[in-house]
This record gives sequence, structure tokens and C-alpha cells, in this order.
Amino acid sequence: MDISARQKMLSAISGSLLTSLLVTPLDVVRVRLQSQGAPQVYTADLSKLVASTPNAFRPSSLGVTACCREVFFMNNNAEACVVGPRIEGLGGSAAPGDCAIEQTQKKAFNSTLDGMRKIARNEGLTTLWRGLSPTLVMAVPANIIYFTGYDWLRFNKSSPINKVSSDGYAPLIAGAAARVVAAGAVGPIELFRTRLQASSGDSTTNHLANTFKGIKEMVVANGYRSLWRGLTLTLWRDVPFSGMYWWGYETIRGKLTDIRAERRGRPLVREDGSRTRARSRSQSRENHTATFMDSFTAGALSGAFASIMTMPFDVGKTRTQIFRDPAKIPYANAEKTTAPEQRSLVQLLWHIVRTEGVAGLWKGWVPRTLRVAPSCAIMISSYEIGKRTFRSMNERAARKQHES
Repeated sequence: MDISARQKMLSAISGSLLTSLLVTPLDVVRVRLQSQGAPQVYTADLSKLVASTPNAFRPSSLGVTACCREVFFMNNNAEACVVGPRIEGLGGSAAPGDCAIEQTQKKAFNSTLDGMRKIARNEGLTTLWRGLSPTLVMAVPANIIYFTGYDWLRFNKSSPINKVSSDGYAPLIAGAAARVVAAGAVGPIELFRTRLQASSGDSTTNHLANTFKGIKEMVVANGYRSLWRGLTLTLWRDVPFSGMYWWGYETIRGKLTDIRAERRGRPLVREDGSRTRARSRSQSRENHTATFMDSFTAGALSGAFASIMTMPFDVGKTRTQIFRDPAKIPYANAEKTTAPEQRSLVQLLWHIVRTEGVAGLWKGWVPRTLRVAPSCAIMISSYEIGKRTFRSMNERAARKQHES
């Protein structure tokens, strides 16, 4: 028995809430790792970075530690710091700039666990869940569109995909098409969340207001279309990800279903030249435990593989979305040059390779994989369990109605 669209939406919402709560800390660390740029070797001679007009800054309100109140890290970038002229008067025998170097080392993340530890210690534990609200606002409608759209495109008899594609490639095409619609719908929320998570500092800092201010300045300078900045890279990342994920998910889960049927001595028989209907019928008869284990395993494996394969596009998307117009940054070079983040996809990725090496394209792959694999597993297993529960409810209601 089929379930209604409303029941599918409720199944998607439950998975969205659970996934967002569990994996947001890994997402925050991923964004920070990808936005910190290439590692640099710093020395104590920071005379070239001394501000020419220090009155433009208010060191007491910069949210930097007490020993370094005169140091300001612009745009969460340790390469661009402004050292006030009074740093020599902070006391002690340390050379001018030593404190800035110390703060630079505190801000640099060497690994996923190192990033989580430093964020929790320097900015507060709750910072690891920064961006949770926009994540929920984005995840709920995105997953409703994504999962219900995939179900319709994949299994509905009136779907154009079922009419023009073979059964083997239908999951790949349906997953890619559903992701295009979902990504376009939540593009501005994704931009806001990425910028909010990229901002650093104490938890008392008004990050929300600063993020809104930055987005407002971006819209004034570049128009409302800039709210979808990074959408092209998002699609480059998410469309192949979704295609690989759903193809891998259905393949792995189908194999698990075949193995379970063979162990019971009832191998699946092809119907109309396809195993899909036989597998769906067998899966509908499984108990909740089997449904959860198979969907969780298939979701985690396919999600991890798709995540690693699409990492370069994820790095490019993050760099593009957190990029700020150079004209808005104080003391920026007056010469008008096009930043790599303002160029095409190929040029941006090539710039990352030249400046950071090939490894720069996979920066943050560990936290992203640790986030994507369990989130895919939790999301799809919650969705499948929800559908299984609603289908059982509908069957019981239909039997009662038939008996009466």
C-alpha cells in the first residue's frame, strides 16, 4: 500500500531534525578548515601590517583576547591582521607581533579534532552548533523537496524519467533532478548559514547581526542575484553527489535485500525483466530492524563515497560564499584585481591547486565525510522507517475499514 505525500513529508522532517542536531559541529569545522586558506609561516616582524589609520578600529570591541587587544584578524583570515601602534606597550619582553603570532596559531586548525577542541576552548562549546537555526530552516524544506521529489521521479508511473531511462540509470537521473530543484530553493539560506559558520570569535560576539550586515552590503553592491552566490558550485557538488548517492544506495540496498532473500531460501524472481518490483515487494515485508539496518548501511557507504568524489566542488563553494568584496575590506589594495573567487569554476580550482597543492581541493574532507556519511545514513533510515510506519498504519486502517 502506498503512502500519501503528507506522510512522506513528515518522514523527511523527522530525519532532518535528527541529522541537523548531530552533524552541525562537523559542518562548522569543515567550513573553518576550508576558509583558512593555505598554511603560512609567520615571523615576529609584522611592521608591514601596522595600520596606517588605527583610529578606524576599536580594539576593545574586537573580541580578541586580553593580551592581544591591539590585533585584529580581518575576515577570519590569519594572513591579514592589523597590528595597532600601541602593541609595544602591552608589557613584557615579547617582541612586537609575538602576540599576533600566538593568536594566529590558536586560530589555525590542523585536523578535525583540533578544530573542534580549539573552537570549544576559544569560542565556547555552543559555537560548534552555530548556524543550527538556518540549518534547520534550510534542511526541512530542502529534504521535503528532495526526498518526495525523488520518490515521485523514481517510482511514479507518470514520471518522465521512468518513460525515457532504463531501470539501472533511473536512480542517478532522479536524484540529480531532485537535487537541482532543492538546491535552488534554499540557495540564500545556504549562503547565510555558510557565512555564519565561517565567522569566528567569542560566543558573545553578535555574529548574527554581522552576518546580516555583510549579506546586505553584498546585495547592495551586486544585486539580489548574489544571494545565490555559489549556487553553480553547489550544483556542481550536489548534482553528481545525488546521482552517485542514489545509484549507490539502491544498488547496495538491493544487494542486501537479495542476500537476505537467498538466506531464507526464497531468491527474488525477475518480474517484467526487472528486479526493482520484486525487491520493493520484499523490502515492504521486512520488519523495522531489517529496514533500518539495510538503509543505514547503504546510506552511509554511498554517502561517504559520493562525498569524497565531490570534495573539490565543496571547497570551491565554501570559498565563493564566504568571499567578501575587496572594496569592503579596510586597507585593501586599491588596485582593482579580480579575485579567484570571482572567476570561473575552473580558474578558482586551478588557483587553489597552484597556491595550496592538490591537497587543497580536498581540504576538510575528513569532517565532511564524517558529517555526510552518518547524516546520509540517519536521514535515509529515518525516512524509510517513517514510510514503513505510515504504510503499516494505512494497511491496518484499510483492514479495519474492509472488516466493517
